[in-house]
Amino acid sequence: MRNLKNADELVEELLSDPKVKAEYDKLEPEFQLMCAIIEARGEKRLSQKQLAVKAKTTQAKISMIEAGLSNPTLQTVNAIAMAFGKKLKIEFVSR
Repeated sequence: MRNLKNADELVEELLSDPKVKAEYDKLEPEFQLMCAIIEARGEKRLSQKQLAVKAKTTQAKISMIEAGLSNPTLQTVNAIAMAFGKKLKIEFVSR
């Protein structure tokens, strides 16, 4: 029988490679943004279409951002934050 690894073990093994870890770290801000939008949309019980109307953008754009297929401008991210009744906060933190 084959020894299968669970997802956590696989991620740990992959991230032990410095090149993979560096690429993974580059994507972290995008992943955080995607998760923040999806989470806030869920809390507000908004569809992508409803959020798009409030943020003055399109449902397709919201979908692409949430899927990690779009690199939104700060203006777009700020409009999304405002649509949630929130303020966009950007800060630099130590690694």
